[in-house]
Parts: sequence; structure tokens; C-alpha cells
Amino acid sequence: MTRSMLIAGCALSALLPAPAFAQMMPGMKMDMPMPAEPKPKAKPKPVVKHAHPAVHPPAAQPSPPSPPLPSPAQAGAQVRPVEAEAPPPPMTTSAPGPRPSPEKEKEDATPAMPDMPGMAMGPADHAYGDGSGTSRNPGNDGAMKGLHLATGDWMVMLHGYATSVYTNQGGPRDDQEAFVESMAMLTGTRDFGGVRLQLRSMMSLEPAMGAKGYPNLFATGETANGTTQLTDRQHPHDLFMELAARLDVDTAHGSLFLYGGPVAEPALGPSAFMHRASAQYQPLSPITHHWFDSTHISYGVVTAGYGTARWQIEASAFRGREPDQYRWNIEQPGLDSWSVRATWTPSPAWAVQVSHGWLKSPEQLEAFRNEARTTASVQYAAHGVSALLAFSNKHKLPGRVLTAWLAEANWDIDRHHTLFARAENVANDELFPNPLDPLHDRKVRVSKLESGYAYRLRFVGPFELALGGAVGIYDKPALLDAAYGRFPLSFSLFAKVSLGH
Repeated sequence: MTRSMLIAGCALSALLPAPAFAQMMPGMKMDMPMPAEPKPKAKPKPVVKHAHPAVHPPAAQPSPPSPPLPSPAQAGAQVRPVEAEAPPPPMTTSAPGPRPSPEKEKEDATPAMPDMPGMAMGPADHAYGDGSGTSRNPGNDGAMKGLHLATGDWMVMLHGYATSVYTNQGGPRDDQEAFVESMAMLTGTRDFGGVRLQLRSMMSLEPAMGAKGYPNLFATGETANGTTQLTDRQHPHDLFMELAARLDVDTAHGSLFLYGGPVAEPALGPSAFMHRASAQYQPLSPITHHWFDSTHISYGVVTAGYGTARWQIEASAFRGREPDQYRWNIEQPGLDSWSVRATWTPSPAWAVQVSHGWLKSPEQLEAFRNEARTTASVQYAAHGVSALLAFSNKHKLPGRVLTAWLAEANWDIDRHHTLFARAENVANDELFPNPLDPLHDRKVRVSKLESGYAYRLRFVGPFELALGGAVGIYDKPALLDAAYGRFPLSFSLFAKVSLGH
């Protein structure tokens, strides 16, 4: 075990023992009228501390009788997006006694939150949450933040973010740059009675940052011009990140589903890093991105599977080639590769997946190589902490085996303060792409530990603003000192605006 992995283990273990902190799904308001009761004799009303100020009727008019209690189906029928925190209701069905704190009310209300009509929200006990593509996240991570609106027979979900980042990557290969990461999602779901249709789209304006992307020390993968590999940089995402549909058909114990489209994500690896709560405030992508979730933008995907509340088995056919340097277009779809994945969600706190795939010619600059990739991951979410531990085995065919480890955690201490960390250890043979370099095609193992802080607050309307920064340190073999220095250090500052709280 390397020195950096020991550091990483200490850092992540410090995050896990956290106080309980749960959030209600944003944008939801439920009208819960009280049942009719005999009119009591007039008497002074006791003062309840911390109660929401009631609006009193004119003194000359008696209080109207309360309407009847709605049925469970009606209880979730009125769902409205709100732009500010809703105050606690003036009336409750709980027994008399001291009123709990607003934070405790939110925590108690979360498990009993009814699903919004027309939405595929997972099982009734929230054993899992939807990740990217057809992947699953822990149910305690909750539904994706955003606006959920009912439009006729359709339930529409809007989600997105824009993150302004300044990063300074140290050492002899240092580089500094300001850039903007972005993503916007629009999803429509309709229930036909035992059959659900979901139309999904996801887009990004990251191509505007330029074909070279942004600096990220020890990151490799894809190309900026079709002839030179990107090294120590993260490529931008394509304009079209997802254009897909999903069809679910209910069965006695679960559902059969079919998913796919011209731009989609096959069943390989954990949920992509942009859709993991454990990575939501990380300013940079993982340097292990091309070991775990590089297929989250694939041109041509068809996935079929069967899922229950606790298990999901699925298989995909997709195009193995990664996106090229032309980020604004839609490339020609194909189905030349395959993958299988099994996911276990034993409780809302856990999501475990194992997957394997065979990718035909994934790298544009090494078209003669295929790849066999195996991944395994465990995700945890409880008490304000979201964490992931993952392993990947990437076998270049023909070629060597390159493995990677990834651990990350996000701790929402309270409604404003968040700590996060990510530790990575990866074997890479692409750090010196020049064939004349003595270290060309040399397999080396490097580690990175990055941790930071974010301060979260309400911004404008349904938007949240997070301000923060992160510092990264590295561990590497001495033979890389001439290229990277003995102790490179990086730091990043960011401001992230997200739709939804």
C-alpha cells in the first residue's frame, strides 16, 4: 500500500462518523387538511413555541370546519415547486407536545414522502435512487435535485448546474486556467398503467471551453485534434451527453426495462461522477475517469434488463469508440461492443455493482487495440455522508493490464457547510505520448488525494450557490521527478450554481 493510500484512508475515515442530516425533496408542498370534528367550546388557545404564525379570520366570523382527511392517493396529488424554504404547517396530526426543530421535522418527513404522480421514483421504501443511464445510487441520496413539474399526463424534471473554476496545477508541467463546467437535463415521464415511458436529454456547453479542455495533472484520454493525445488535461464533454428513452413494464415482483438511444450510457461501471452525491462539489473530474465511467457518453446504446427493489441485472450493446475531437455534433451510432452489470441495493444506505464489458477500439489514436474492462463499486449514503469505493481492471488487447482504485466522500455537515475528499491510485502508461521520450509507453502507478470545502446557500429562486476550494497532493515514483517535480501541489477555487436545493 502506498503512502498516499494511507493518507487517503485516514482522510476518508475522518469523514464517515457524521451526525444525522437528511433533506426533504425540494420543491414539494402537500396540503394536508384535518378531519371534521365537533366544534369545541370557545376558550383561549395555548401558545405553541416555534409554531408558524397563523392567519386569523375576522373576529366577527366563526372558524370554518376542517375538511375531511384525504386518501393516501390524494395526499401526494398536489405537488408544487417552491422557490424558498416552506415554513412548518400551522397544524399537525401528531400528539400534543413540544414542537421539534425544523431540521428534525425535515428528517422525520423524508421517509414518509409520497412519490410524485407519473414519476418512476423507485420502490416505495426508497431502496435505491436513479443514477446516470440505468445505474443505481443509494436511496438515501434522494431524488435528483431540480424542478419537478406536472404537465398534463407528463411529469417533467429539470436539472442542471454551471461551475466556474479556477485551477492551478503545480510542478514543471504546471498549468493554470479559468473555465466553466456545465450540464442541463430535461426528462419527461408518463405512466400508462403498468407501463412507464421516460424521455431523457442531457446537454453541456463545455465544448465552448476549447478542444483541449482544462488542466488536470496525471489525467489522460481522448484527443484535441485527432493526432495528439490529451495528457495532464481533462477533455470537455460533448454538447449532447444523452438523447435516450426508457420503457418499464411492471411484472409481479419487479419490472422489465428497455433503454437506449443515439447518445446514451451502457451498463458498465458505477454512476458517472457528475451524478454521484459523493462527488457533487469536486471541482475537477477524477484522473481515473477513463477506468470507471468514460462510457457515459456513447454513440449508440441498447440496454435490456430486469429489476426489483433489491436487485437489477442488465446487458448492453453499444459503440465502443470514445467521442472524437468534434464536440458539437452527434457521431454515427453503432453497436460493436457489449457489457453486463449486476447491482444490489440491500437498503437505502447501500448500492453495490459489478460489471464487465468488451470495448471495440475505444481509443481513436490506438484503433488496433480493444479493451476488456471489469469494475466493482460500493456506495454508501447515510447521516449526511455519501461515499464511494471502487476498483477497475482495464486490459488492453493486445497489451498490459492497468488497474485503478477510487474512493470519494461528501459530508454535508449542516445546511451550509460541506467537506469533501477524493483519493485515487492508478496504473497509467499514457503520461508520455511522444514515441521519442525514454518513458514512452512506460507503466507507472500514481496517486492523488484532493480534499476541500464548500459553503452552500440559497441563491435566486430555485437555485443553490456553492462557494469553495480544494487542494490536491500526489504520490509517484522518483523516475517522474524530472517531468512532474518532487512534490507537485494543485489547488482549485469554484462557484457552482445548481438548479434545486
